[in-house]
Amino acid sequence: MLRKLIVAALLLSPASIFAQVASATRGGELGLSAGAEYSNFKPDWGFSRLQGITIFADADHIFLNKLGIEGEARWLNFNKPDGQTESNYLGGPRYRLLRYHGLSLYGKFLFGAGLITYPGQIGTGSYFAYVPGGTVEYRLTHRLSVRGDYEYQFWPSAPGLVFTYPQPSNGLTPNGFSVGASYRIF
Repeated sequence: MLRKLIVAALLLSPASIFAQVASATRGGELGLSAGAEYSNFKPDWGFSRLQGITIFADADHIFLNKLGIEGEARWLNFNKPDGQTESNYLGGPRYRLLRYHGLSLYGKFLFGAGLITYPGQIGTGSYFAYVPGGTVEYRLTHRLSVRGDYEYQFWPSAPGLVFTYPQPSNGLTPNGFSVGASYRIF
């Protein structure tokens, strides 16, 4: 009789008493991080390098476990070779390709606006930009990470330095590296 009561009590008790939600044990919730980077980019011509700062925000686990979004603003105006500056305001998806302990590798595809002041201050312009890139991030603590970033930007409608007809323009393709740190807000 006692054995039947124990079996009945176990069968009728809620399963949540004996189980734990998997996302609570693995940390699958939304993650929001923000940070800053030092950027060093090569414009599409010459031997000069453009340097400046980038601020960014990353939101992970938006749609799927590995998919998130990234937004960034970059101002390359520390050194102004011949008066040239570039800046961009980009956003788009990022996907975690690999995670090994505290190291994560992300691929990203951003799009937005690229702004330029041409060398010799011969003109300015703002253009649509699409940007494939990658990020390597190493988590130092639960909240603090260091990261390195590479982007190859495409500004297809920018005229480059060819302003005379009939030479075709293939747009601009600045590219470069950034290093910095991020802080996980939640």
